[in-house]
Amino acid sequence: MAEPTPRRNEPRLRPAPLLFEPAEAAGDPEHFFDLESIDDPRALLARATELTQAFRAAADRAVEFQAIAAAQLADPRKFDRLTTADIAEQAEWTEDYAKKMVEFGRDLMRGADGRGPDPI
Repeated sequence: MAEPTPRRNEPRLRPAPLLFEPAEAAGDPEHFFDLESIDDPRALLARATELTQAFRAAADRAVEFQAIAAAQLADPRKFDRLTTADIAEQAEWTEDYAKKMVEFGRDLMRGADGRGPDPI
């Protein structure tokens, strides 16, 4: 799994709209967000690039939420806190990665300027 990369000074990417996939289309392994129906290579490249950026932005955001959840689960002020080994097992991470994610989550909750948690 990739290491979290904080991007505190970079603006968040705005994902492209992920168009609804009808159930019958989603069941077709060759169907992927209607890309297979785009004949113009320029349009195909543009839409595929939009989707790539959207999925990357979504993955980055999901990692931030994972980190925040890990930090909350490891909070030493809570009697039912989990160890980093427990968090690693639950998330299918190594224990070292879980420790890094807990720290990353704590940093995110403190906010980039250190004044307190960012609203999520």
